[in-house]
Amino acid sequence: MADAEIPLLEETTCGSLLQKLQEIWYEVGESDEERDKMLLQIEQECLDVYKRKVEQAANSRAQLLQVLSDAKLELSTLVSALGDKSSVGIPEKGSETIKEQLAAIAPALEQLWKQKEERVKEFSDVRSQIQKICGEIAGNASEQTGALAVDESDLSLKKLDEYQVKLKELQKEKSDRLSKVLEYVSTVHDLCAVLGMDFFSTITEVHPSLGDSTGVQSKSISNDTLSSLAKTVSALNEDKKQRLHKLQELATQLIDLWNLMDTPEEERRLFNHVTCNSSALVDKVTVPGALALDLIEQAEVEVDRLDKLKSSRMKEIALKRQVELEKIFASVHIEIDPEAAREKIMALIDSGNVEPTELLADMDNQIMKAKEEALSRKEILDRVEKWMSACEEESWLEDYNRDENRYNASRGAHLNLKRAEKARILVNKIPGMVDTLVAKTRAWEEDRGISFMYDGVPLLAMLDEYAMLRQEREEEKRRLRGQKKVGEQQNMEQETAFGSRLSPARSSGPKKVVGPRANGGANGTPSRRLSLNANQNSSRSAGKDGKRDSMKLAAPANIVTVSKDDAASHVSRTDSVPASP
Repeated sequence: MADAEIPLLEETTCGSLLQKLQEIWYEVGESDEERDKMLLQIEQECLDVYKRKVEQAANSRAQLLQVLSDAKLELSTLVSALGDKSSVGIPEKGSETIKEQLAAIAPALEQLWKQKEERVKEFSDVRSQIQKICGEIAGNASEQTGALAVDESDLSLKKLDEYQVKLKELQKEKSDRLSKVLEYVSTVHDLCAVLGMDFFSTITEVHPSLGDSTGVQSKSISNDTLSSLAKTVSALNEDKKQRLHKLQELATQLIDLWNLMDTPEEERRLFNHVTCNSSALVDKVTVPGALALDLIEQAEVEVDRLDKLKSSRMKEIALKRQVELEKIFASVHIEIDPEAAREKIMALIDSGNVEPTELLADMDNQIMKAKEEALSRKEILDRVEKWMSACEEESWLEDYNRDENRYNASRGAHLNLKRAEKARILVNKIPGMVDTLVAKTRAWEEDRGISFMYDGVPLLAMLDEYAMLRQEREEEKRRLRGQKKVGEQQNMEQETAFGSRLSPARSSGPKKVVGPRANGGANGTPSRRLSLNANQNSSRSAGKDGKRDSMKLAAPANIVTVSKDDAASHVSRTDSVPASP
C-alpha cells in the first residue's frame, strides 16, 4: 500500500489535487456553493502564499541590491584610496544579474582588501620610522609610544612615496647628525686624553647614551645633545689653549733659568715633556697627558725651586758672565780692570737694588757688544799678528846675520839657511804691512770715533814708534857700514906704508858675543814685549810696573812700548781721538 502511494505522491500537482478534491466532494455530496466557497478559500490562500513569497523575494532582492551597492561603494572607496585601478580587474557594468554582479565584484574586493592591509602596514612602518627619527632629533624619542593611526582615505603609492622620501631625508639627517655626534665624541676623547681628564664622566654629563658602547645607533642625536657637545668641545679647546699657554710660560721660565744657572743636560732632560711643547701650536699638541694638571703643577714646583736656587747662585753665575766678558776682551787685546768690575757686580747683588735677571741681561748685552767689538777688530788684529810674526823673523834674521859660524857645516845649518831665505823675503814685506795696517787702523778709528787700543796702548803710536826705530836702525847700519869702510881704508893705507905683516888677530874691533837676545829665550824666539827705551834695541822692558805682563800679547822684539802717558801725548800730537778700551 505504501509502495503504491509513493509514485502517486511524486506525481502530485495542483491539478491532480484539485481533481482529487472534486472527487471527494462529489462522493461526500458537497453543494456547489460549498464547493465554490472552498475553492475561493483555496485561491485566497494560494494568493497569500504567492504574495508572501513575492515579498520575501523582493526583500531578498533589495538586500542583494544593497549588498551590491555597498560592494560597489567599497570597491570605489578602495580603488580611490589605493589610487591604482590597473592592479585590480574591476567588472564592467552589463546585463548580468545581481548575484552575477556580486560574484564578479567579490574577487576584486578581496584583492583590494589584501592590498589595503599591505598598504596600511607599509604606511604604518614608514610613519613609525619617521616618528621615531623625529623623536630622536627632537630629543623625546622615549615619549613616542603607541601605534600611529593611518589615514585610510589616501593609501596611494604617491602618498607612500612622499612618506618614503621624507623618511630618506630624515635617515640622511640622522646619519649626518650621528656622524657629527661621533666626531664630537672622538674630539672630546682626544682632548680629554691630552688634558688628562676622565673621558667617560665628561661625555656622560652631556648625555648618558654617549658613554654607552653597546651600539652606535643608540646614541642621542638631538639638537640639545649636539649643542652640548659643541659647548663641551669649545670649553675643552679653551682649557687646552690656556693650559698650553701656561705650560709654555713655565717652559720658557725653565729654559731661562737653566741657561742662567748653566744647568747640566741630564737635569734638563727630566723636563723634556714640558719643554718639547714650548713653541708648539695648539692643534699640534696631541700626546696623551701632555697638558695634564699634575704635569703643569710639576713644572710650577720646579720653577719655584729654581727661582729660590737662583738667588743663592747669582754671584757665581754673574762671575761666570764676567769671566766670559774678560776672555773676549783679552782675546782682542782690550785692556779692562777686572777687579773693579767684579767688585761692582758683587756690590750690586748684595745691595738688592737690581733684579738678578736684569743684571744678567745687562751682562749678556755687554757680552754681545764685546763680541761685536771683537769682530770689528778681527781684521786689524790678524794683520797685527802677521806684522809681529814678521818682526820676530826680522829679529831672528839679525841674530843669524851676526853669527860668524852660520855657514859652518853644523847640524841644522841648512835648515837655518832656508829659514833665513824666507825671513829675508818676509822682512822686505814689513813696510807694506805697516802701511796697510796704519791705513786700516785709521779707517777703523774714523768710523767709530775712538782710538784703536792694543793692550792699553794706541796701535798707531806703536806703529809710529816702530817706523822711527826702523829708520834709526837703518841709519845706524849705514853709519856702521861707513865706519867699516873707513877702517878698512886705513888698514890698507897702513899696510901699504909699513908693508904687510902677520898679525895674530885682524879684527877691527872687539868681537861681539852671539847669544840669545835680551827680549828672547834660549831658542831665539822673542817674547813679544815692548821697551820704554828707544835707544836699547836688544833689551826689552816689561812695561810700566810689569802690570801688562799677563794681559798683553807681546809686541815684536824691535818695537818700543809706549806707556799710557807717552801714548796720550802722542795721540795729542797726531790729532787722534781719545783712547778708550
